[in-house]
Amino acid sequence: MVTNADVLRYLESMDFPAPKEDIVREAERAGAPHEVLQALRGMPPVDYQNTEEVARSAKTDLAPDASPAELAAKTRDRTHQRVARHMRQI
Repeated sequence: MVTNADVLRYLESMDFPAPKEDIVREAERAGAPHEVLQALRGMPPVDYQNTEEVARSAKTDLAPDASPAELAAKTRDRTHQRVARHMRQI
């Protein structure tokens, strides 16, 4: 299980805005484990303006102690859902 905090830990030195490919490359450079890289590769191929957008788009689970409101907010977020499913890199 990969959480948003796990993903963002490897993007501390990332400059935004940045395309998905640069975000994945930065995580690889920072030594991110396979699970984190897989979560980042599952994001739609668009430019991200900040770490909040990355956290919303990455294929992660919320922390086990996430509140129902946090779970609902992640479910409602449709910021980068314009990309057709068959065009998303998994």
